[in-house]
Amino acid sequence: MKFLIIAGAPGSLIRFRGHLISDLIEQGLTVHAAGPDLPPDSEIRALLEQKGAHVHEIYLKRAGMNLVDDLRTLVDLAQLMRRVRPDYVLGYTVKPVIFGTLAGALAGCPQRFALITGLGYAFSEYSENHRQCLVGGIVTRLYRQSLRHAHKVFFQNPDDQTLFRQLGVLNGTTPSVVVNGSGVDIEHYAPRDYPGRVTFVLISRLLIDKGVREYVEAAYRLKEAFPEATFLLVGGLDNTTRSITLQELDRWVADEVITYLGKLDDVREALATASVFVLPTFYREGIPRTILEALAMGRPVITTNTPGCRETVVDGENGYLVPPRDTDRLASAMRKFLEDPELTVGMGKRAREAALTKYDVRLVNAAMLKEMGIS
Repeated sequence: MKFLIIAGAPGSLIRFRGHLISDLIEQGLTVHAAGPDLPPDSEIRALLEQKGAHVHEIYLKRAGMNLVDDLRTLVDLAQLMRRVRPDYVLGYTVKPVIFGTLAGALAGCPQRFALITGLGYAFSEYSENHRQCLVGGIVTRLYRQSLRHAHKVFFQNPDDQTLFRQLGVLNGTTPSVVVNGSGVDIEHYAPRDYPGRVTFVLISRLLIDKGVREYVEAAYRLKEAFPEATFLLVGGLDNTTRSITLQELDRWVADEVITYLGKLDDVREALATASVFVLPTFYREGIPRTILEALAMGRPVITTNTPGCRETVVDGENGYLVPPRDTDRLASAMRKFLEDPELTVGMGKRAREAALTKYDVRLVNAAMLKEMGIS
């Protein structure tokens, strides 16, 4: 039996789906992994092959909408599937879901699955321009056309599942199920001792929609009353209009309010250096992987009461939920830890418990394999 998994970003095949690939191989399946930017000398390709996967480079432009490019992706995937003849196909993120499912139907793949890992920019409730609304409308229609060919659709939070039903993206015959995000390796992200003073960290792509500006504004306010507090920022700048600018970042560092650690491949040391993880996002998340990593390492989480985030935090138990784009409430939640540092210990313990009982990657993958009829 052959299983084809399709990604929009090659690195995600290791970071987000590496355990799933290993679990599929352990079940006796031959796993094929496809994504863009996987030439023969690719480090990610080598890591996938070490796991035992067969790797295929496909043509896929992750960002933007171009009819010629997207048709080329569809044809490329259909041709790949006719060569490989997989018994199961799973696409995740927007274009692999849309074009992977359509290609699977064209190629006659017996079992076609889609994993919705968040709805992102196109479905943001905080639309600021007509282009965003237009993109959302086009993507909705594409999802509607493709997912009617899926045998089952996986969601990472119930809000996305409900929205797709309301929009008519899911028809009455396509089953869907909610799983607890991508899961997290609870042994790799093991708890560490807390730092000697209260330290906050935000780990994210440095996008406006991730709430980076709100985090920094809260830091400016709190630094005046608590000059000993430390505010860490981890992540890379994006070459998009939704990115924080280099000038902003330089100013925050120059003002000695933010300590910028850059973009890190391994965030464990950054989480170990921090007491509390903060993600004030208003991006349409699935379940943010960084939150799961923070929970696993026993860090309380402050995040927004939005789809994909609110599932991870019981307010006042393992962290705090705040309204999106509300710097006042964000700063107030952060202040609680500065006024009572012992909160970190109790909330951190319950954060780890949530990771163990709900977000362990082995539990998440086992649920997916069962739903796909593999185990």
